[in-house]
Amino acid sequence: MRDDGGFVELSRGVFRQADAPPPRWPDLLAVAYRAPVAVVCCVSALVVHDMTDEIPSAVQIAVPRPSRPPRIDHPPTEIFRFAEATFEVGVSMVEAAPGENARVYGPERTIVDVMRLRHRLGESLAFGAMRRYLRRGDARPGQLLAFARDLGVFVPVRAALDVVSAE
Repeated sequence: MRDDGGFVELSRGVFRQADAPPPRWPDLLAVAYRAPVAVVCCVSALVVHDMTDEIPSAVQIAVPRPSRPPRIDHPPTEIFRFAEATFEVGVSMVEAAPGENARVYGPERTIVDVMRLRHRLGESLAFGAMRRYLRRGDARPGQLLAFARDLGVFVPVRAALDVVSAE
């Protein structure tokens, strides 16, 4: 049926009907089916929440630390391993295609994660994302600080929040 055009392959073993409404986030949809426990994080989550103009070269996902990371060749993925105790903190859903969801960290958790990983992802990305977050009408700095406290990075997030707010 795939060869006849009835189905479209998103990833190995993940198919959609060719006449289904087009997905908004096809790569996230493919990853969600291939790794249902995984959560879209970091730059990929920033893109979903419109907090960066960067386009990641791979879908960035988090998995809980003791579990085995999924092996996904297409779409390209980058795996982060987060502590099991805080893995579910801040998880929300995004509609990757009509009626089909993918797990993604919410805006506040994403900002905190990018700040935690700023040595790997870049400080300019972290500060730029925080700046865009704070300009949003739905920004919740208190929630941001609560997540920072839960994830053990309260001091650097608070300092960054002070700097960005003063601009």
